[in-house]
Amino acid sequence: MAGTPYILSKKTGTGEAIVKKGREQAREEAHAKGLYPAPLNSGRSRNMQANKRANTKPEVLLRSALHRLGFRYRKDFRLDVEGLRVRPDIVFTARKVAVFVDGCFWHVCPQHGREPTVNEWYWTPKLRRNIDRDRRVNAALDAAGWHVVRLWEHEPLTSAIVAVVAAVRPELLEHVVESSPQADA
Repeated sequence: MAGTPYILSKKTGTGEAIVKKGREQAREEAHAKGLYPAPLNSGRSRNMQANKRANTKPEVLLRSALHRLGFRYRKDFRLDVEGLRVRPDIVFTARKVAVFVDGCFWHVCPQHGREPTVNEWYWTPKLRRNIDRDRRVNAALDAAGWHVVRLWEHEPLTSAIVAVVAAVRPELLEHVVESSPQADA
């Protein structure tokens, strides 16, 4: 991108760094074109930028619990199936099990998901696309011989562990249920 202003990383001093001014300029242009809404205020903007794609609290809790139980896995591991690039939160490659810990807002949880009330012209289609993408990913992984486990972020830790163990090592299920922590996080 010739002519795009950028700031070099102070850590590395290389061009792999942050294109901060370029991002801000692109964001302002997109707002002006109506491609997506401008944030209501700077606090909302910081809040939305803080949403992580990986290593969310429910995901980290589940990974930690599975690791304590002796399970080994890959996290945020890229799978290429049927022309789709998929990044499950937890992947058991040898057993071909892909685990997704879905956020209630982003994946429209039937229990906690709600229709956006501000900028619904933008959010409603975006959230529908997320649901459609999840369905395409499930179908592609299933067709490629993978077992897909989808969990909601609000699901109790014990039931999430049971769902994953049932997919990965069903013969251990009875042992895991007995040794699961009583208090769910």
